[in-house]
Amino acid sequence: MTHAKKKKKKKGPKPKQTSKTARCRGSRNGELSPRNRRSLGPTGCCGEAAAGRRWGRGWRSPGAERAQRGPAMGAEAGGPRDPAAGQQLRALFYALAPAESSFRTVEEVPDYVEKSIPFFITFIGLEFAVSWIQKRKLPGRINDGISSLSLGILSRLPDILFRSIELISYIYVWNNYRLFELPWDSPWTWYLTLLGVDFAYYCFHRMSHEVNILWAAHQVHHSSEDYNLFTALRQSVLQKYTSWMFNLPMALFIPPSVFAVHLQFNLLYQFWIHTEVINKLGPLEWILNTPSHHRVHHGRNPYCIDKNYGGTLIIWDRIFGTFEAEDAKVVYGLTHPVNSFDPIMLQLRPLAHIWNTFWATPGFCNKLSVIFKGPGWGPGKPRLGLPEEIPVVTGNEVPFNPRVPAYLNCYALVHFAVIVDLYIELLASMTMLSQGTVLMRIGFIILSLASFGLLMENKSKAGILEIIRCLVFIGVYKLGYFRSHFSFLGYAYEVLFSLCAAFWAIQIMKRITSFKDKHH
Repeated sequence: MTHAKKKKKKKGPKPKQTSKTARCRGSRNGELSPRNRRSLGPTGCCGEAAAGRRWGRGWRSPGAERAQRGPAMGAEAGGPRDPAAGQQLRALFYALAPAESSFRTVEEVPDYVEKSIPFFITFIGLEFAVSWIQKRKLPGRINDGISSLSLGILSRLPDILFRSIELISYIYVWNNYRLFELPWDSPWTWYLTLLGVDFAYYCFHRMSHEVNILWAAHQVHHSSEDYNLFTALRQSVLQKYTSWMFNLPMALFIPPSVFAVHLQFNLLYQFWIHTEVINKLGPLEWILNTPSHHRVHHGRNPYCIDKNYGGTLIIWDRIFGTFEAEDAKVVYGLTHPVNSFDPIMLQLRPLAHIWNTFWATPGFCNKLSVIFKGPGWGPGKPRLGLPEEIPVVTGNEVPFNPRVPAYLNCYALVHFAVIVDLYIELLASMTMLSQGTVLMRIGFIILSLASFGLLMENKSKAGILEIIRCLVFIGVYKLGYFRSHFSFLGYAYEVLFSLCAAFWAIQIMKRITSFKDKHH
């Protein structure tokens, strides 16, 4: 039996590729060099997938990639890996070894922050338990706690809509301007990045207290007059858009995947140090940022102002002369308290103050100084203002705490729990939703958080806002745009919001009737 011979086709020259990949640094004719394949992994040119799509979260890209689970150190690149519960707990204390927290690509890096939410709740419960055992005043108040958690949720909402500016900018510099490449799987790279990220945070944190426009964003975190684990979650929406530039020098030589790990660890470490139930920690006080050191940072006592900027380590403050040990009783909050629980107002009032001061200050150079010098600066004063102008505290200051009926506190707690449920559901399902639905849910969450702030201040217009909010929820829920993360709660929510809408309608009618009676 014979086989027919096949004619071989002559292969012509391959067309020259002019794809985006061809323009990437270190590529030849559209092919990534081995160096760039190794550093970018499956994300392609410029690490776009690693940094997250427009409708994905900061640490990873959405859709099918999220369902994948990539192996850890030394294995092929895949999706983000879910850390074990023990690893996630240790991440809160920066206690993971390089071998269990090193990843080839950014796509593999877990979202340690999101996975820590159950531990946040657990530690807040433990703080209450320890305070009760120690016969201390229980940490936090309902109004301040809801305000802090509202600010925390508000600060995370932009991550649903936009790419992480911290990672996008870092990856861009890495892809286009890096000088050399440290190995991603080296313990030396891991420890160097720990120091680099913490020093970058120290520089940013110090500037955010010494530059007025940066302080306008950061002051949100200091606006609470309590100091507890709720305060740790009290974050600014704008701060991430001012801090990213301080990390860029590391992009010249440290791989993005290593940076993405330590950026999260540095943030998570700072959660547990926001407490009064932990006293000084002996020799650790010389090296680490501890609850004692950070209590000073949050104080408004004159000796506490502009001190202890470190994130994980306190060595930078000791080196650069900004360290102060805890001494007299610390009074927390801003030197000029804002006296509000409205999360929108807390974000915007400092910017409005700068705007008004800018136009009220004579002279172009003085106007620039309003923006770029310290928040205490004024014409004829030093860059950071005069220390003697810092208000003296007595230790007997009474925090802003409007009297609110007990039923309003219960109402706010129940409805805040509903918003947390809707927020969790939004995070879980956002890649399957249209952009319009995502925007609608975000808008409702923002409306609700603003309304809770007005309720906690017992403002008269809160009732009007609440009846509008309840009616909006009922209508939108009926149309299928909202749903609970727990399907069995759907009917209960309809009943709850219907009853609440009726309650506020009755309250408004009573006020209208009372107003008419007074004027007749």
